[in-house]
Amino acid sequence: MNGESGLVLRIDGAGPITAEATAAVTDLCDRADDHEGPGLVEVHVSGAPGAAWPDGLAVGLVGKWERALRRLERLDRVTVAVASGDCGGTALDALLATDFRVAAPGTRLLVPPVGGAAWPGMALYRLAHQAGPARIRRAVLLGAPIEAAEAHAMSLLDELAADPAAALAELAAAARGIPGGEPAVRRRLVSDALTTPFEEALGAHLAACDRALRRRTEGTP
Repeated sequence: MNGESGLVLRIDGAGPITAEATAAVTDLCDRADDHEGPGLVEVHVSGAPGAAWPDGLAVGLVGKWERALRRLERLDRVTVAVASGDCGGTALDALLATDFRVAAPGTRLLVPPVGGAAWPGMALYRLAHQAGPARIRRAVLLGAPIEAAEAHAMSLLDELAADPAAALAELAAAARGIPGGEPAVRRRLVSDALTTPFEEALGAHLAACDRALRRRTEGTP
């Protein structure tokens, strides 16, 4: 079951942001868009960078990396990260851009330091949105690792699994019947609920309800 769709990417967070890493995420998204049939998008992440990781890094490349992750975050397909060991840098970035996160025992999430302070990339934005500012202060301001149990309690990790392959199989089975295009719609409705007034959100929800009813009437998947 693991990787049955072929939509699999492995990211080593020990390495820096590179054009090759950005291209690998973009290629995964291209393959996910072109893929027919069911299947999860799997991103296997591990590793955290050392002190020298940003040497030679340019802001333009950071922007391209962040845009590739944003595309991953908006795919019309369910995405899952499988984490192990220390996860920081690009590994943490990619993990936070997925729908579901399965982690092996002993996994830790780390915000890498640059110049004595936390790297101010979009991982900080996602951490704050997903866990809340108060719960991530120690990680962001003091560089404290977020241990697996703590990350699970914050819902940054969905499952701690000694057998990640079995957890992936369960997720794949649950996602198999989801119609194409619907994951992105559901994500947007949930995200907008945090900032959009009821009256403004109603139209988008009614449109999604109408589409679901039409699918049911027409018998389309």
